[in-house]
Amino acid sequence: MSRPRIVIVGAGFAGYRTARTLARAARGRADITLLNPTDYFLYLPLLPQVAAGILEPRRVTVSLSGTLPDVRLVLGEAGRIDLDGRTVHYTDPEGGSGTLAYDRLVLAAGSVNKLLPIPGVAEHAHGFRGLPEALYLRDHVTRQIELAATADDPGECAARCTFVVVGAGYTGTEVAAQGQLLTDALVRSHPLRQGIRPRWLLLDVAGRVLPELDQRLSDTADRVLRARGVEVRMGTSVKEATRDGVLLTDGESVDTRTLVWCVGVRPDPLVESLGLPLERGRLLVEPTLQVPGRPEVFACGDAAAVPDLDRPGQYTPMTAQHAWRQGKVAAHNVAVSLTGGTPRPYRHKDMGFVVDLGGVKAAANPLGIPLSGLPAGLVTRGYHLAAMPGNRVRVAADWLLDAVLPRQGVQLGLVRSWSVPLDTDAPELARVPGGREREQGTAGSAPGTADAGGTPAPAGQRAAGGGGGADTSRTITSPTPAPVKREPARRRGERGSAADGPAVPGATGGGGGEDSSRTITSPTPEPVKRQPAQREAAGHREQQGPVADGPDLPGATGGGGGADTSRTITSPTPAPVKREPARRRGERGSVADGPAVPGATGGGGGADSSRTITSPTPEPVKRQPAQREAAHREPGGDRPGSGPVKDRPDRRPGARTAGHEPAPGPVRRSDAPDAPDTPVEGDQ
Repeated sequence: MSRPRIVIVGAGFAGYRTARTLARAARGRADITLLNPTDYFLYLPLLPQVAAGILEPRRVTVSLSGTLPDVRLVLGEAGRIDLDGRTVHYTDPEGGSGTLAYDRLVLAAGSVNKLLPIPGVAEHAHGFRGLPEALYLRDHVTRQIELAATADDPGECAARCTFVVVGAGYTGTEVAAQGQLLTDALVRSHPLRQGIRPRWLLLDVAGRVLPELDQRLSDTADRVLRARGVEVRMGTSVKEATRDGVLLTDGESVDTRTLVWCVGVRPDPLVESLGLPLERGRLLVEPTLQVPGRPEVFACGDAAAVPDLDRPGQYTPMTAQHAWRQGKVAAHNVAVSLTGGTPRPYRHKDMGFVVDLGGVKAAANPLGIPLSGLPAGLVTRGYHLAAMPGNRVRVAADWLLDAVLPRQGVQLGLVRSWSVPLDTDAPELARVPGGREREQGTAGSAPGTADAGGTPAPAGQRAAGGGGGADTSRTITSPTPAPVKREPARRRGERGSAADGPAVPGATGGGGGEDSSRTITSPTPEPVKRQPAQREAAGHREQQGPVADGPDLPGATGGGGGADTSRTITSPTPAPVKREPARRRGERGSVADGPAVPGATGGGGGADSSRTITSPTPEPVKRQPAQREAAHREPGGDRPGSGPVKDRPDRRPGARTAGHEPAPGPVRRSDAPDAPDTPVEGDQ
């Protein structure tokens, strides 16, 4: 006999508790599948502390696969449920589709942000239901304080330091309380203009803060907020929202760049698609959490309207405490529906509530005992540690570090504004390029990805804004291969001063003293026009005729006898250039080629290169014609600027230098008395 198949949709408080309780009870006798968009359970009550920078994001997340080893995790969002066919159709994070068959189904889809028909709210406000929204709010608040500190306009500075929170329930009250402490800490590092300080407004149409709780808790929270500087305005809400501010229902216009929407939540739209009876958007269920007429389907958490047996005619509120307790009852009733037994109705007993107001402040009434101040803060944090299914030590460590060390006011830049829209069915997921929003036509094409039709977007373009737009953190490099202006040094010769002569494309730079093993490739295929001196030198060479050493070709090592001519370097330029830039400056070439450049050592032809011949004339370029005359001088002739030289061989047309056959006879080196008279290499 096959094992029963149990599918749980959603891993919030209700779904996670159901999966964990069922896995312990089944002990491998049932196939339990958990369908959830993320691979973690989010402990939502501590989310305001993530936005305030007290806790790191992973502290409030609990791994599903790590804590539910006997449960199969499927990443995806349920899109359609076939009640008659007993199948759940879902979409995975990458757009793929799948189907899960079930014998028992537990709907714990949770809730999403509640929207009101107020102009501009959907476009300019941000919710607070998921981890991406908390991370975005933390970065956004930090950025506004940093920009306000450098703003020249006092009005702009004040607007950036104004933060409006709509909704004075659990979430809104804690966000305003923690946010005020965060901005005060940021201002200490980024001082504002004199007379300007962060301003937080908490709005609600109700008559008091925390209207769903006891009056004493409400009074405690109101007193703490007002003492901290938060403007609590009851009976007031937003009439219109714009990019630069909000218009309140009392007629006041408030300039702000931050609007946090914490009005409330609504059940996940998935339950509306079932076609079953609803109660204010929530699926009506029996006290045993079974759907009437569908005994194989159970519902719990925010998606279910569970009758309150202690208050006939009413339903349990959408709170984490009720969802956590309902998950345990749902798991028990699913198990007894398979094994036989009596289902248990859901009945709760109020154990009290806790509200964290930041620092050591809190409002709590455990077992009906109202507390405030430090005792309430200790009870509140103790309760959270006990209720968390994991990460207790890490959370306690972060609290300790926050008490003794200053917070880090930095922007991580991980979540953009367009990726956390208020109007979304999945607040636990941030929109990304290529997500399902693109398929719905609400997203722009990202660079290098495919749009809804599968057509790749053109490379080199960057999109921003708009749900599902391009990831602006990616850098697109243009394929245009024109780097000419980025390497000006390549046009003047590498490795040395301008005396090295202009470099030929692909040639190694300079005279014989340079390291010719380096290859310098010019990115421009035609460098002639950037070096007019080369054309002039080429013209002189055409009049002079070929030098005994031979002209330098593109890709050859440049210069005189000192260069390493054993290396062959191939130039990407196919056309040879008939010029010898090194000869124009007289770099370590043969002495017969002309006068030496100031500071250069004497060159080839077997001459003693240890001698330094200094020309008194600072401009050696104009004496290029002397090179042609020096090639036909008699031994002992006068060299311009150096006096008679008696130890140089006669260089006639056809004579060799630097390894070529010289005139017959030994050469006596009168300037080197310690060296014996020996013939030059190559003498016979």
